[in-house]
Amino acid sequence: MHDFQKLVSFSFPTNILFGCGAVKELGPHLLGQSFKCPLIVTDPVVAELGFFKDIVSSLESQGLRVTVFSEIHKNPVKSDVIAGGDVYEANDCDCIVGVGGGAGLDVSRAIGLRVNHKRDLFDYDDLIGGDKYVTEDVPYLVTIPTTSGTGSEVGRSAIISEDESKRKRILFSPKLLASQVFADPELTYGLPPSITAATGMDALTHSMEAFIAKGYHPMASGIALESIKMCARSLELAVKEPKNAQARGEMLLASLMGAVAFQKGLGIVHATAHPLSTLLDMHHGLANSMMIPYGMEFNEVGMEEEFVELAAALGAKGSVSEFLHELKSKLGLPEKLSDIGVKEEHLDDLVELAFTDFCLPANPREASKADLRAIYEKAL
Repeated sequence: MHDFQKLVSFSFPTNILFGCGAVKELGPHLLGQSFKCPLIVTDPVVAELGFFKDIVSSLESQGLRVTVFSEIHKNPVKSDVIAGGDVYEANDCDCIVGVGGGAGLDVSRAIGLRVNHKRDLFDYDDLIGGDKYVTEDVPYLVTIPTTSGTGSEVGRSAIISEDESKRKRILFSPKLLASQVFADPELTYGLPPSITAATGMDALTHSMEAFIAKGYHPMASGIALESIKMCARSLELAVKEPKNAQARGEMLLASLMGAVAFQKGLGIVHATAHPLSTLLDMHHGLANSMMIPYGMEFNEVGMEEEFVELAAALGAKGSVSEFLHELKSKLGLPEKLSDIGVKEEHLDDLVELAFTDFCLPANPREASKADLRAIYEKAL
């Protein structure tokens, strides 16, 4: 229960145009803002898809001079951002459009930071107080999500890794918030079932962790619960009926709502999932799906009241962790880390990275290295 005698502050993000066909408004929007030369940032897979080529063709037919940058890694690294900034400047671009999942949208945001901020990129790492150096304007940013997972379209941060160590850094500033989001469920219709499942579990993880995270943000907590309800009723349907507009629309909403909610904080699930991406290049959504039942089981101790609310939002008949195991099975996701190549020999490094992960301090229950190892061993 919050003590209302204490002062707290919280905020809320940006403009969103939501619905089937929303992306068709991109060209008129850019022209209405007097932009002429957008840099479109995406990943190599999305760059080859039909809907992306249609977006580029539509913009060009409206008189916009489009430059595409898609040379980015699955887990973005600093050199991706530097290269994208060079492309922006070389082509005299005047705005940025990020299209894709978390990788494309994070890189688009980081490129925007890079354009007028010339210190070393990681001087702006929020974890070392680098946000104080974000003092200049950033280019106008539009974001267009193509997955229902990260919710990066409404974020104010970009997670970028060091090229060699793969250590994740977080660039944060309210200036990195998109000025306009076009959230079009139709862009998610072509996702393979495995990606729909993994990204959907990512969205669910965001909302569940945000709901129980430390700190006080009643708006975020309420949004998180509604997002959880949407995931519970629509994720399986979106996997099994990929062109179901209602299910796809709810998952896209649940995803961006989860990202709004996790400004409150995340926790042990993300802290144990991030090292799986860092060390083993595992897809972030898949990593979260592997760790969420075990992280939630750990957190239930001492948070029984909150877990009653979570169970109700999920429609769980048993415990929250049991529901999550059953959901993963229905979605065809792997059950154990050992099923996807994680070995006992990886555990020491995984534990060390998880213990220093930037998400762990917001977890509602303190976790020691021994706790983290026990969680990994259960998941293995």
